[in-house]
Amino acid sequence: MQEFVIPGRLPGLNDYTAACRGRAIAGGKMKHKAQDSVRSAIREAGLKPMKAPVDVRITWYEKNRRRDKDNIRFGVKFILDALVAEHVIENDNWHWVRAIVDEYRVDKENPRIHVLIEER
Repeated sequence: MQEFVIPGRLPGLNDYTAACRGRAIAGGKMKHKAQDSVRSAIREAGLKPMKAPVDVRITWYEKNRRRDKDNIRFGVKFILDALVAEHVIENDNWHWVRAIVDEYRVDKENPRIHVLIEER
């Protein structure tokens, strides 16, 4: 089992959609910035490559309840892509990612995303 914490929050689906509609490259820039933030958290935690398929448990700590859960959950795209880019998991397809479980909480003082990865 390995875990890491991403400080703050990731863009939601509404943010990403608006960026893509605004300028042609804005969505790509947003994805790159979000993924870099996740990759930095992965490196800081010192995650090692995993050899078996994984279950991913994500606890989303938001500063308030303004964003819908499905909007928040869009950030899983950035998380899985970063795990692949950092060679923690080989791929984010059905074989390698068996389950993704989400929990949502509020922490006004310390919004963050806690990610727990467990080999199955």
